[in-house]
Amino acid sequence: MQATSQITPAMNATAGAAPRTGSATAATTAPRRRRVIDAPTRMFHWLFALSFLGAYVTADGEHWRLVHVTLGYTMAGLLVARLLYGLFGPRQAGLGMLWHKITAGGAWLRSLTRVKSLAATQWRQGQNLLMALAIVALLAMVVPLTLSGYASYNDWGGSLGGEWLEELHEFFGEAFLFVVLAHLALIAGVSLLRRKNQAQPMLTGHVDGPGPNLVQNNRSWLAALLLIAVLAFWVWEWQQTPGAPAWVKALPALMA
Repeated sequence: MQATSQITPAMNATAGAAPRTGSATAATTAPRRRRVIDAPTRMFHWLFALSFLGAYVTADGEHWRLVHVTLGYTMAGLLVARLLYGLFGPRQAGLGMLWHKITAGGAWLRSLTRVKSLAATQWRQGQNLLMALAIVALLAMVVPLTLSGYASYNDWGGSLGGEWLEELHEFFGEAFLFVVLAHLALIAGVSLLRRKNQAQPMLTGHVDGPGPNLVQNNRSWLAALLLIAVLAFWVWEWQQTPGAPAWVKALPALMA
């Protein structure tokens, strides 16, 4: 009886230890994710990309001219919204982060002269530099792109000036497309080399792996507000067209 009483606690302890070991293993093997990009930044990115794609596709022909102009105005408005969010928003979405990546990239370029092997090179800093330069270039080119388009649409400078402005607008449009394609090629190339989807953070806001969340507040409400503002602007522009359907023209009264 004493032996039985001694064995029983040991068996109970062993039986009770199994679930704890299993839960520890599950906790170790369970995939972890962390949030690195907030919702407003992602919403801006996709609205910006959609607006440029639509504007580029509708650049030729009078039939889609109003759509082209509306999407150009949308890009200008999104630029203003992004600059304001970069100035007054959270740190991880701030313009200072872009500047930090560019300045750090300069130091990385200077360090290449001291590197003895490619294996010792910190290629992630080079990736960050190229990504930051592409983003800054795209944001900066919106200004001459939309201004030249606005001037051309409103016939500034007469017939000769109009032709010159149209050529300038087309130049910036093609330059913008070149930077976009280079940006996409960089993402695809790095994804293949690292065997990891580098576009995932802009799609989901998360990356796989342990570590702290860089974004503590997702601010989904602000992303929704940005989307509503863009859609409302598109509806308003459509409502101004002479051939707009009756239900579109009646939308302001229905929403009042």
